[in-house]
Amino acid sequence: MIKNQVNDAALVSAYIQGNDQAFETLVKRSKSKVYTTLYLIVKDRYIAEDLLQETYIKAIDVLKSGRYNEEGKFLPWVVRIAHNLAIDYFRKDKRYPTIVLEDGSKVFNSFEFAEDSAEEIQLKEDQIVNIRELIKKLPDEQREVLVMRHYEELSFQEIAAQTQVSINTALGRMRYALINLRKMLEKQENAYDAKIYHK
Repeated sequence: MIKNQVNDAALVSAYIQGNDQAFETLVKRSKSKVYTTLYLIVKDRYIAEDLLQETYIKAIDVLKSGRYNEEGKFLPWVVRIAHNLAIDYFRKDKRYPTIVLEDGSKVFNSFEFAEDSAEEIQLKEDQIVNIRELIKKLPDEQREVLVMRHYEELSFQEIAAQTQVSINTALGRMRYALINLRKMLEKQENAYDAKIYHK
């Protein structure tokens, strides 16, 4: 049994030495973040699920071939693979996928909430769905920086290099992304309050 306390570097080593369960643990730990990264870029649940499988197939290929040298930083590495696959998808498929307007509840099977009540779990899932929907409404440049920072855990220096802008521009985009998110959340709260008090 692989314990949760084992760090990613040890799990990667165990998998390279033939322990398949170690990779399953790595997938469980990283899956929700990898999926969110893909979903926020491609904005389509089914494409995101396909790319999720592809991400881990690519990761296995690199690990098995002995080309992995990320010094134990498995999560940022696998998220970077996902990000690149999503970008490649757009290069191959010029059309921009339509936004799927649905409750998205099945998306969250990968989240494991510990010891929460059903109500708390539902509340968390609703909040995650809501935030994802709001992030999709941000201008492309702001959304890209926010996804890279919060889901891929890149530094602003790395974001600046990947998006080919200055660090100040990357920081500015992040600031505006957060301001716009806050505005959208406040607008929702005000609309919700108005609905309750004006019945």
